[in-house]
Amino acid sequence: MIKPYSKDAAVYDSAADSSEIGSTQSIATKLLCGNALLQAGLAQLLSDTCFNVLGSETLKHSPQPEPALCIVDATGSPEQALEFVREAKGQHPAARIVAIANGLDYGTVQSAVSAGVDSFCLSTSAREVLIKTLELAMLGERILPGSLVRTLLSQDVVRAGSAEIVPLAERRAADPKLQKLSPRETVILQSLMGGDPNKVIARKLDITEATIKVHVKAILRKIGVANRTQAAMWATGNLREIGSSAGVQQEMRRLS
Repeated sequence: MIKPYSKDAAVYDSAADSSEIGSTQSIATKLLCGNALLQAGLAQLLSDTCFNVLGSETLKHSPQPEPALCIVDATGSPEQALEFVREAKGQHPAARIVAIANGLDYGTVQSAVSAGVDSFCLSTSAREVLIKTLELAMLGERILPGSLVRTLLSQDVVRAGSAEIVPLAERRAADPKLQKLSPRETVILQSLMGGDPNKVIARKLDITEATIKVHVKAILRKIGVANRTQAAMWATGNLREIGSSAGVQQEMRRLS
C-alpha cells in the first residue's frame, strides 16, 4: 500500500474521488475525546464543513442523527484510544472511524485497525489534511500518515496477506507474479517503490503521463494489488533479484 496528497498523509489510492462528497451533503460526526481542548479544537476545525459535529450549536436544537463518522482521540494512552474505538464500534457499528494521534508506529496501527479504525490523521496535520482524510475515509479509503508509510518501506518490510507485515528475510522465494511484468512495467514499479508520481516517471521515460497511468493499472492487475501503495510494498519484497535481463537494463538506462 504511495501517493501522498500532502507531506502529512498518504492515501491507499483507488478510483475514489473526494469531490464525490458534495458541499451540500451533511455527515453526522461524533467526537470521542479524552482531551477537552482537542474536542473543542476539532469542533472548531470542522465548522463550516459537511461534517456536522453532534452536540454542536448547529445541531443542539435538532434531533441527534446516527453518526456516520466517529473521530476518536488517540493522543492519550493506547488503552484509552482502544476503549474509544470499542465504544464507537459498539454503539455505531456502521460508522467510519478516524483516529487522531500524536504519532504512530506499526504496532499501534495494527492494534487500532484490528479494533476497527479505518483511517488515521496526525494531530499536527493542517486543517486541509484533516478534512481530506475525513472525506476519503467516508468514501471507503484507508489513510495513513505519509511519514509512517515511508518508515515502513525504509525498514525493508513487505505486506504478506491482508493484515500482516513481516521482514523480507522470512520470505523464501520471489512472487511468481513478477514474471508477468514487462521490462518497462518492472522499471515503472521500481519508480513507484521510490514514491515517484506519474508525471516524474513519464518525464524519465520520455512518454506521456496517460501512458504511465495505463501501465500502472496493468501492474496493479498483474501483481494482484488494489493501489500504488500496496504495489510499492509488494515491490519492496519482490524486486530484489531483477535487473539482469537485457530488457530491464535497457529501461534502467532510460531512467538514469
